[in-house]
Parts: sequence; structure tokens; C-alpha cells
Amino acid sequence: MLFAISNLPIVAQLTNSFYKRKESLFIIGDIILGAASLLAAFLFRFNGTIPSEYQGRLIYYLFIFIALNLIFLSRERMYSFIWSFVGVKELGRLIRALTYAGIIFGLIVFVGRENFALFSGFPRSVVFLSYILSVVFIGLLRIAKRLYLEFAIGKKLPTGEPTLIVGAGRPGEHLIRNLLNREDDPYRLIGIVDDKLQNQGISIHGIPVIGFVADIPKIAADEGVKHIIIAFERDNAKSIREAIDGARAAGITDIKIVPEFADLLGQAISFRNLKEISVEDLLGRDAAKIDTKEIQNFIHGRDVLVTGACGSIGAEICRQAAQFLPNKLMLVDFNESGIFDLEHELKRSFPTAGIVSIIANVADEKKMDMIMAKYKPEVVFHAAAYKHVPLMEYHPEEAVVNNIFGTLYTARAALKNKVKKFVLISTDKAVNPISVMGKTKRATEIIVSDLNKKSRTKFVTVRFGNVLASRGSVIPLFQEQIKYGGPVTVTHPDMVRYFMTISEAALLVMEAGAVGKGGELFLLDMGKPVKIIDLAKELIRLSGYMPDVDIPITITGIRPGEKIFEELLTTKEGTSATKWEKIFISKNEDGLGSKEIIKRLTSLEKNISDPEKLKKELDKFIGA
Repeated sequence: MLFAISNLPIVAQLTNSFYKRKESLFIIGDIILGAASLLAAFLFRFNGTIPSEYQGRLIYYLFIFIALNLIFLSRERMYSFIWSFVGVKELGRLIRALTYAGIIFGLIVFVGRENFALFSGFPRSVVFLSYILSVVFIGLLRIAKRLYLEFAIGKKLPTGEPTLIVGAGRPGEHLIRNLLNREDDPYRLIGIVDDKLQNQGISIHGIPVIGFVADIPKIAADEGVKHIIIAFERDNAKSIREAIDGARAAGITDIKIVPEFADLLGQAISFRNLKEISVEDLLGRDAAKIDTKEIQNFIHGRDVLVTGACGSIGAEICRQAAQFLPNKLMLVDFNESGIFDLEHELKRSFPTAGIVSIIANVADEKKMDMIMAKYKPEVVFHAAAYKHVPLMEYHPEEAVVNNIFGTLYTARAALKNKVKKFVLISTDKAVNPISVMGKTKRATEIIVSDLNKKSRTKFVTVRFGNVLASRGSVIPLFQEQIKYGGPVTVTHPDMVRYFMTISEAALLVMEAGAVGKGGELFLLDMGKPVKIIDLAKELIRLSGYMPDVDIPITITGIRPGEKIFEELLTTKEGTSATKWEKIFISKNEDGLGSKEIIKRLTSLEKNISDPEKLKKELDKFIGA
């Protein structure tokens, strides 16, 4: 019984709150103010004196009234907020909570008046008065610190160097409020620029909006601006790029950006946690509006297994999946140190998560079957793969064993052990592949598409391009070359690639997995391709150097297996849109039957020790 009660969401939230000092103080404050509201309502109703007929019953009224307030305030998360950041949304939640509590209290009183002596003759006006007073008293407690900060802000004398804020939205408001309230910040805020017409002419905490993003060079010249701080949401990539271009045109070198609120972990924004501009900020796309409810239903309470858990995509899938509270999250990789580090990271960030670390190679058929049989996952994300294109040209046998047979063994084990959903992570290099790596990934798409016909497990494939700053990608390589003074090496001046951020890639993979019915090949909209030479130049500028002046760029020639341009689908495949933004479905018709696939797999296995023959068999497998 005790265990069942402790799992009730409201009781659990209240219990956890008492272990935190701030939450405990607010609960105590709400108890006192709730009591004060009901007592004051009686005093108002009876001209300052509570009749004796109610005095003996008053303790019961107080208990019911206060308990209802605490329950509904807890449900609206009014004990999990940042005191300094209380705004209209928080006050709306507070009023909603107290309204629910007031309605329930009123119903108890009105029903009790006719049926229970405890409520006999209870004044109706006290119900309404106590509700109004509790909203006022408890609401004032919530906004007290913000009112204090607003008052303190008005007294602060301007200090520091001229600084321009870019963005008049919520991040900008939070930034300005916190910077103005800190004595040690080196910024003197002279104004805000924003591209929304309705924001022109307004002021935020006394700081006026003085123009549009395009006006940055002129404002900087007129006001002697030394610093630019960008306070846009991360899904506003186009405006972020325009602001950076404008600041550079004005000759401003100190350009910073407000970190995402997930990165702040509840901290107030100060100059210490402002971030330098990164290549992700410059090349980031306008992020997809992802339906996290679909992912929540897909992941929450389920047993989830991720292969290749220590890779860039696998690790991010683990981090994102953990936020949706799976019953168990199984990390599978043969990288012992990587698993150790990832397990500790996840347990630190999600202490209640059921993390299970498993050292295994997906190419070990017996081990994969044993893992599936023992842990019985409901969802499998298969991210394990060798991905370095030039390296795999020299080691085709490793690519075939790990990518093709590793996928085959993992997928068969999932099918045998009745996994509900199997999500294969594929790549744009599987489209019209010319590299060994790309061909092996195309082969895995064919294999899982065929296995889906067995019907017990739903197999879904998700195909996308390069991920910004993932391990082994071009960005860390360029950063390393810049660190040592160059040269930065680009294989071809016209080479382009699609890029997306790791977090967006992981969430889109999970969303595609959630909505897949089985047999689909989902394509993620990668936006516009980026020229690699432009990426190299941008990284050099971000490091404080001039391309081909301080750091040279050299063209080295295309490496084995590389293309100048990567497609996301073949001309035969075609796509159709889905109702989910930036997710498309390919026809994925390979025309191979199960018997033919097995025959071709057997040919690959026979020639595994002969690289040249193996490459030819690989071509035959995918029909190249």
C-alpha cells in the first residue's frame, strides 16, 4: 500500500519537494498564506470576529482548503520553477491551480451543507473570498523576487562597454533582466534589434528596440558598439546568420550567443555562461517542429536497446531517449571505455533511469541472440556501423562483417525474440553508392526491408546525411588543423554535403521510428547542402583568423569512395511527404526475394577473405 501511494504523481512531487530547500520554503509559505486567506475571508464576512459556531470546526476547514491548494499547485509544477523568471505563464498556471482547488472546495462545502454537520451553515461568500485572497497572497509570493529585481534594476547606474542585444523575444528578456541585475557584467546595454515589426519602438526593462537586424552596422557605428549578444531561439537559424554577418560587417569581433535553456540547467544568464558563436549556430537549419508526444508514447515505459551506443548518433539517441523515461535503456557497444563514460553520464543526468550497459559486438551472432533473449527489448535502434568512407575502401571485409552481417544478426535476433520495432540508422551514402561503406549500408536497407515481410517485428529504416560535429566528421578535423596553424585540407572546391545537428537527427530518428508502421524507408529533410570549402573558411574565421591569409586552405583531391555531391534518394525511389515535418517516405522497392538475399549473403561470406572478390560480390548484392 505504501509503495502504491509513493508512486502517485502528486504525492511523489510533494515528497521530492521537501528535500529541496527552496521548494520546502514555498510549501511552508503556501500553507501559511492558504490559512491566512481562509481566516481573512471569515473575518471579512463577519466584520472582524469569527462566530463561536465555526471556531471548533475551523481546523478542519483549514486542513481541507490548504491540502487542495497544495495538491493542485503541485500538479501545475508550481514548486519546480526559477523564482527570478516567473512570468505570465507561471501566473496562469498558479491561477488555474487555485481555481481548481477553489471549485473543489466549493463543491465540498455546498454538498456538505446539506449532508454533514461539519459544514452546516458554512457561508457561501467565504468560499469566494478565500479563493480571491489565496490568488492574491500566493501570487504575490511567487512574483515577490521579480518585483524586487525590477525595482533594483531601475536604480542601477549604466557601466561597461556599449552592447547591442539581438532579439526581443523571451531569451532576450531573460538575458536583459539578468544582465541589468548583475554588478559584475562588463556590458552596458544600449538597445535591442529585432526583425518583428510589432516589436519596433517597445522597450524591455527600460532597454529600447532601436531597429532591425539589418541596421546593426549603422547602429554600431553611431553608438560605438563593442559587443553583440544574440538572443534568438535556436530554431531561428536564418536570423542568427544575418546577425553575425551584420556584426562582422560592422567590424565587431566579440559576438556571443545565449545558450539554449537546456544547457543552462536552471542557472540565471550572465556574461560567464554566454557562448562563443559555433559552426552549428552558423550552419544550423531552422529546426523541425518535432512531435514529442509521438516519441513519448513510443519510448516511455518501454525497454529500449541501442546498438553502437558510444557513437555520435547512438549516444545522442541514448541521451534523448532517457528524457522520455523508458523502463530500461540498454547500451550495446564493444567500446568498453565509451560504454563506461556514457553510463556514468546518463546516470548522473537521469539518476532514476534503468541503464544497462552491455559490452558486445553486433557481428557476434550468438551474443546478439543471447542479449535479445535475456533482456527482451521492445524497441531497438541499430546505430552500430563503420562509417569512415576512405578507411573502409582499404578494409572491405570489416565493413561487410560489421555493417552487413552485424545488422543481419541483430535484426534476426530481434525478429526471433519478438521485438516490436527495429529502427535501422542509414545514410545518404547508401544512395547510388560508389564506396564500400555506402554499398554495405544499402545492403542493410535491403535486408531489413525483406525481414519486415516476416511481420512479427516492424522494421523501419531512417536515412540522413552528415551530422554537425559528429565524431570523425570534417568539422573536428578542420578544427584540429586550425589548432596547429594549418593548412586546412579540402578534397575538392565544389564538394558539398548535407548537415544537421546531432540532437535534431536523434529526435527525428526517434520520431520516424515512432510513426513507422513497418517497411518504410524514411528520409530526413536535410535542408540546403553546404560547400565544404565554405565550411572550412567559416571555421577559420570563428577561430579568429583570416582564410588563406593566416591559415591556408589546400585542395588535396577526392579520396577513394568519395562523391562531390551526396544524394538522399535514387531517381527510381521517389518520395512522398508525411504529416510529420521534415520526414519523407521513399518507395524503397529493391525487388529482391528472401532466397536471393540469402544466396548473395552466402557469396559475401565465402569471399570474406578476398577483398577484391568481396567488392565484386558486394556490387552484385546491391545490383550496382
